[in-house]
Amino acid sequence: MGRGNLRIYLGAAPGVGKTYAMLAEAHRRAERGTDIVVGFVEHHGRPRTEVMLHGLEVVPRRELAYRDSTFTEMDVDAILARRPKVVLVDELAHTNVPGSRNTKRWQDVEELLQAGIDVISTVNIQHLESLGDVVESITGVRQRETVPDEVVRRAGQIELVDMSPQALRRRMAHGNIYKPDKVDAALSNYFRPGNLTALRELALLWTADRVDEYLRQYRTDHSVSTIWNARERIVVGLTGGPEGRTLIRRAARMAAKGSGSEILAVYIARSDGLTSASPKELAVQRTLVEDLGGTFHHVIGDDVPASLLEFARGVNATQIVLGSSRRKTWQYIFGPGVGQTVARDSGPDLDVHIVTHDEVAKGRGLPVARGARLGRGRIVAGWLAGVGGPALLSLLLTHVVPDLGLANDMLLFLCMTVAAALLGGLLPALASAAFGSLLLNYFFVEPVHRLTITNPKNIVAITIFVFVAVSVASVVDLAARRTHQAARLRAESEILSFLAGSVLRGDTSLETLLERVRETFAMESVALLERASDVDPWTCAASVVTSTGKPLLRPEDGDVDMPVGDTMALVLAGRVLPAEDRRVLAAFAAQAAVVLDRQRLVGEAERARRLDEGNRIRTALLAAVSHDLRTPLAGIKAAVTSLRSDDVAWSEEDEAELLAGIEDGADRLDHLVGNLLDMSRLQTGTVTPLIREIDLDEVVPMALGGVPEGSVTLDIPESLPMVAVDPGLLERSVANIVENAVKYSPPDTPVHVAASALGDRVEVRVADRGPGVPDSDKDRIFEPFQRYGDAPRGAGVGLGLAVARGFAEAMGGTLAAEDTPGGGMTMVLTLRVAAGRAPVRPDLPAQVTT
Repeated sequence: MGRGNLRIYLGAAPGVGKTYAMLAEAHRRAERGTDIVVGFVEHHGRPRTEVMLHGLEVVPRRELAYRDSTFTEMDVDAILARRPKVVLVDELAHTNVPGSRNTKRWQDVEELLQAGIDVISTVNIQHLESLGDVVESITGVRQRETVPDEVVRRAGQIELVDMSPQALRRRMAHGNIYKPDKVDAALSNYFRPGNLTALRELALLWTADRVDEYLRQYRTDHSVSTIWNARERIVVGLTGGPEGRTLIRRAARMAAKGSGSEILAVYIARSDGLTSASPKELAVQRTLVEDLGGTFHHVIGDDVPASLLEFARGVNATQIVLGSSRRKTWQYIFGPGVGQTVARDSGPDLDVHIVTHDEVAKGRGLPVARGARLGRGRIVAGWLAGVGGPALLSLLLTHVVPDLGLANDMLLFLCMTVAAALLGGLLPALASAAFGSLLLNYFFVEPVHRLTITNPKNIVAITIFVFVAVSVASVVDLAARRTHQAARLRAESEILSFLAGSVLRGDTSLETLLERVRETFAMESVALLERASDVDPWTCAASVVTSTGKPLLRPEDGDVDMPVGDTMALVLAGRVLPAEDRRVLAAFAAQAAVVLDRQRLVGEAERARRLDEGNRIRTALLAAVSHDLRTPLAGIKAAVTSLRSDDVAWSEEDEAELLAGIEDGADRLDHLVGNLLDMSRLQTGTVTPLIREIDLDEVVPMALGGVPEGSVTLDIPESLPMVAVDPGLLERSVANIVENAVKYSPPDTPVHVAASALGDRVEVRVADRGPGVPDSDKDRIFEPFQRYGDAPRGAGVGLGLAVARGFAEAMGGTLAAEDTPGGGMTMVLTLRVAAGRAPVRPDLPAQVTT
């Protein structure tokens, strides 16, 4: 027995009309013949609500004694014994009287749903458990009766009963909600305009969140990949510092305000391989952004602002979030900074948000602490400091501040050597030490202006200066190299951790992994090549190529190749990698081979599943042949035997009836055999549609020949564009859909077939007023040999809808089931508009007459 469906009428405050709407829906269902009862409805003395109870079956309530008083509650046992199709249960968040079956009414509703009974209920937004604190801060009233949000979210349908605060206060003033003696107090307290407006906003926002979930589910189910012009893409620029967490959370709050917003966190690294600032912090931020539903990207680029803007435009971003600069005031002499540059160059198509944080103006630390390799700019600066610095210092000491003493002069020259080592490394520092010693000898050691030393003490001083300068330069350079090595190891550990995590998560996207390789090593092209043996040619299993890259077909085509066994190689093009990077590249190559093997295993599993499905279909086919095909054959055999009998003199009417029975049985056999053959063609993949342009009104009427006259109403507007279909397959699809709808629709209610244009597609909708199908079974009815509900065995083998969907997909269309408003089921057949045949206004649907 399946679980029942829950439908909830959600309101912002008491009195908006939730119970009235629920009772109106009950009357509509009762008029359609649905078995519906009232489990518990409280009208609170409101005359119009009380009138709506008339004509509905009410299950008597259960009486409970508590503290010398008698109370009534919903009788769950009586409803389970009655077993209606639908039951009305008001006030979902209500707390039951002590001694009841359950503490909360929503727990009673859960029992009814588990028993397979559909429930229609009501709840106000202030009763949701997660909003208790918010509602209390707005109204000053703490809600004691609450219902878990998950209970409401699991509802199959949530309908917002909305009313403006002014209209609700008028209803209150007219006495339609509370008794006259309570109206003034209510209007002055809980029902103040500000309270009602805030509660209404909460209800609208909460419902909008549910609408977003339904929309995402719909796009997923219907494989909609195009953007529907309502999506914000927010790029977060990260530096590797702790402020990145603040930026990510700020972007997440911005994304939460827009429907379908997407967060993309990006770190721009220099183009020197595995360089990374604070890899541990970046790993934490990667986890944070993925937990918030975003994606993390590692991009290579020497010009950080330009690379960030290029990335943002490449992903069609609408906003960029950056942190306020961590520079100190004096550091702005070197340039305006990343934030100002991005804001200046973003143009009108990108909004740039500068977010403050706790690390503002705290500085970025010394260059050696950043763990980056010495770039060309720093090497040039080191040589300038090592050669030009001592020369300028000599001029300063000889003309501006002379007579400081030889010891002070040596210390100043030593400072220039240390500066050269910090900026440019060992070679500029050695040059500075040598050049500085010569300048000291020439300008400051007796005899001056000569490269000779007469005082032995000065010889010792110069020697000590050279030794200290060289030692300091060596230590500084060694510290820079060790720092760089540590940074590389941290970056490598982050990458290896990423690879291990992808293995544990079971990631199977080979293209994503190759893109990660390309970003990490700043390459233009990456390809995974394989071959069957040493003499066979190479084939490309997967590749990633930028706009400036070239396809890689052989290992010789790339700048770097990493063998994986004897038959596979990871090839990269763009630059030659240093030897220390090949260790991480080997890990990437091994992971790529694992992912490729996993993909192939998944494919093998899918083929095995298809074989198993084929076996199941053959078994079902034998069962179908044993009954559904033999039944019409038996009828034909009996009619023919009767006609050939010489013992009975048949009248003309009897002969006509027997001949009609033979014809009907033959038609049923032809239909069943046709569907079986069509299903066989679909299973073996031998359906080859002959696509051509055609008008729907040329095909759809022909598909209605197999249904009784008057059982279908047709509405195909002449303004519809032509569609690109196979006319034969389309006719069979529509015929099967219509025959199925007529089979389950009431005899006196015709099936409605209508078509409309929606953008670049045309929808054919076949709506019936039958019993409908629950959401959980909407996909199952398209499976072969499935007949929903209590369909008699002679009604067919259950292939009609399966064949219809298969033909629709073979033509590039879709077939899905929806609920018909007011009861029943609607089959939606979506077809592609013929090229160049779009309607004049593709954004507006064609008029449909209902």
